[in-house]
Amino acid sequence: MARIDGTADLILSGGRIWCGLDAGFAEALAVRDGRVLAAGPGSEIAALAGRVTRHVDLRGRLAIPAFHDAHMHLMSMGRAARNVDLCPGSVGAMADVVARIAERARSLPPGAWVIGSGYDHDSLAERRHPTRWDLDRAAPDHPVWLRRCCAHMGVANSRALALAGIDRATPDPPGGVIVRKNGEPTGLLQERAMEALKHVLPEPTVEDLVDAVETAGRQCLSFGIGSVMDACVGMAGGWTDVEAYEAADAARRLPVRMTMAMAGGPDGIAEKAFAKGYVTGRGNGRLRTGPIKFITDGSAGGCTAAMRAPYTNGDLGVLIFTDRELDDMVAHYHHRGYQVAVHAIGDAAIDQTIAAFDRACAERTCAHRRHRIEHCGFVDDGHLDAMTRLGLIPAPQPVFVRDFGETYLDVLGEQRSAACYPMARWQRRGMKPAMSSDTPVSHVNPFVNLHAALTRRTRAGTVIGADETLSLAEALATYTENGAYACGVDADLGTLTPGKIADVAVIDGDPFARGIDDLLDTRVDLTFLDGRVAYDRVGELG
Repeated sequence: MARIDGTADLILSGGRIWCGLDAGFAEALAVRDGRVLAAGPGSEIAALAGRVTRHVDLRGRLAIPAFHDAHMHLMSMGRAARNVDLCPGSVGAMADVVARIAERARSLPPGAWVIGSGYDHDSLAERRHPTRWDLDRAAPDHPVWLRRCCAHMGVANSRALALAGIDRATPDPPGGVIVRKNGEPTGLLQERAMEALKHVLPEPTVEDLVDAVETAGRQCLSFGIGSVMDACVGMAGGWTDVEAYEAADAARRLPVRMTMAMAGGPDGIAEKAFAKGYVTGRGNGRLRTGPIKFITDGSAGGCTAAMRAPYTNGDLGVLIFTDRELDDMVAHYHHRGYQVAVHAIGDAAIDQTIAAFDRACAERTCAHRRHRIEHCGFVDDGHLDAMTRLGLIPAPQPVFVRDFGETYLDVLGEQRSAACYPMARWQRRGMKPAMSSDTPVSHVNPFVNLHAALTRRTRAGTVIGADETLSLAEALATYTENGAYACGVDADLGTLTPGKIADVAVIDGDPFARGIDDLLDTRVDLTFLDGRVAYDRVGELG
């Protein structure tokens, strides 16, 4: 048993402790001053107890390192809770969308914005996007904006388009598409075409954003998530997003550990962050600065992820930046010492992204910088070879196979879909894929994500790419220690080994002893941060 000298403040025993992929299982865990003191046989850990040691009986349950969601949008998750819920399961047809928008409009004064989020056109009975005319019918006296679940496109009604200055004569902006029918905008705006709409949406206050952060953070704790990376701070509210995170931290209303990925590009806050001294690694144990983030293509489900070969509809997707633009931006922040994270889902976007990192890294590798490709959805072996050489970390979402797999099959076919999000190939090459939720795109629940990684099953039950499944231990590692590594906090987090911070999740049973499908009903009973109770589902610890 490895240990640090001292008496334990807290001992967990009576179940199994999964300490990490290499560390394996222990019978008990001892914590002192917020860090793991020792993990090992129950009798040896019991010897570390003192007069005031708190004992927690696991009663056969499993304790694991708290989950580390390395790519999600905490602020957006909290704000989405106030929008009209249009997620699959909440609406099934266009009539449901219209009814929900009309219901919200009736509760608001004329001219007030109606905002909805989470719709998936492929899950609606009509299998099409709403149009401006659908939304005009629902709320003729209100501007309306609906974001698709992928957040790479949305639909505005006629009032909202007029406020944004978008009409028949408006050209497509670079890196964006105003979808039209017979020359007339349908209301669907893709990628950077959404920028004009964003400029006229109501701006939230810092207090609004702090409320959203606290609400979403508490939900994360209820799922055993102790640390997250907000994957594009500044994307919605500019520098106000940073101010809100700092205000939440100062007021102790930031429930989880937060790494901020600062939005880069012409509409981002990266230059302001640099001017103010926000460099990768700056911060404290609760709030820190992470990478500069660029978005270089869209989503596969929305057919805007940039592909080498066309979708079944004939489109190739959208590359938001030229090669030269992305090269210059990646090199600029690489040479300033930042970790850099690039959203790239389609294989053409991944080609562009790898080339940009290759040109920025003069020594042909940048493994020590831990640069990342966010999502990294549709890759081939050539990509994996280049990523391994460069030390690039993939930050994927296996849950996308569950949520959007049937759409992938429809728009890309079986062969191309089977190769998406190759978790097994990444993990076995030692590339440390950081499993994450991208919430609110998909649900924050890590057990649904784990189930997807173990089964590769869509919601309809189709298995896509069965050879890319992981074992439960491998999947847990990608969601704990790999996430900490991708965010540069693995010295303190990710495993329950001596000296690490005692962020622990206690599961309502032992998934290693259950069937795979039981993961979908798994809950977290307790979450500890720094060895202190942060979430207690049934109040068992008072």
